[in-house]
Amino acid sequence: MRKAYICPTKYVQGEDEILNLGYFIKTFGTSALLIAHPDDVNRVKAKLDATAEKFGVTFVESGFHGECSRQEVLRLQELAKEKNCNCTIGLGGGKAIDTAKCVAEGDALIIVPTIAATDAPTSHSAVLYTPEGAFDDYAYFKQSPSVILIDTTVIANAPTRFLVSGMGDALSTYFEARANVQSYTKVNAGLPCGYREGVCGEARGTNAAFALAELCYQTLMTDGIKAKIASDANMVTPALENIIETNILLSGIGFESGGLAAAHAIHDGLTILEGTHKYFHGEKVAFGTLAQLALENAPEEEIREVLDFCTAVGLPICLEDIGVDQISQEELMEVAAKACIPEESIYAMPFPVTVESVAAAILTADAIGKSYKAGSF
Repeated sequence: MRKAYICPTKYVQGEDEILNLGYFIKTFGTSALLIAHPDDVNRVKAKLDATAEKFGVTFVESGFHGECSRQEVLRLQELAKEKNCNCTIGLGGGKAIDTAKCVAEGDALIIVPTIAATDAPTSHSAVLYTPEGAFDDYAYFKQSPSVILIDTTVIANAPTRFLVSGMGDALSTYFEARANVQSYTKVNAGLPCGYREGVCGEARGTNAAFALAELCYQTLMTDGIKAKIASDANMVTPALENIIETNILLSGIGFESGGLAAAHAIHDGLTILEGTHKYFHGEKVAFGTLAQLALENAPEEEIREVLDFCTAVGLPICLEDIGVDQISQEELMEVAAKACIPEESIYAMPFPVTVESVAAAILTADAIGKSYKAGSF
């Protein structure tokens, strides 16, 4: 059996860690293309100036346009060549990070997240959009980023909703990896590099990836609530440090090397509903996790533990929590159908899946969430 595991070359997190960014740039050269939204640059400008002076490095401002499009990637690649940049830095949120991945194409890449809202920073994949913001394609590269640098002070001072959303994304990791183990499904770690052209890897997940997925869930249960409290107070604590690692590293390796399943597929289906558009990825994935548990008829005590956790940290547990106060039968079936398109991860579930069964799981999860709120579950 072919197995695959992929992870960043180096992961470092700590308070004021951006002050050491210049050290990592020096491992490649002295000049770095900085891809970041101006607001994110301004948040850490003093630290960037300090590390540039300390280590004798130069940041080449990219004028990032805010969208990870093929046109923007090409423009930035040409700029990097023109300025003789030795490495690429993606600083900020998802769009800047994905753009940096596409520009670097797997080489000399440093990722500096300013929020812990998703597990994307560690991955070897990116999402491409059109210049207008519509989905274009997925891209996969030969390796994960060279360095993931996490400044926990910056994360602690970001709005807590980002951290909680990251916990929602991480919440699915164990349950989706478990489904992949049970079904012997291929994982993203086996995918080839380059812009995807319908080619799928045939590698299965490793025991190491599943162990990290289990640790991801255990850490959420142990430290999630305490980390939220710390974030609300803009304080770095051991619990917050553990959850930052969970949201970014454990969940990142867990989803790529352990696999996705129904939770993310149902998230993708839910995006067709207008009401969900103002909610973050991880918030919708949290409800998708409950729907996956309903789909697989998970034990009541397991569902209750997830409900308890989501409620305690402020994650959605029913459709109205993600902006869907009402859903027609037609809309429900459209959501379920999108979750069941041939290329979706829902087929990693270890049993046959149909549009009808997914629709039933969504309604069941919604009813369970409402019952829990009412104190009757």
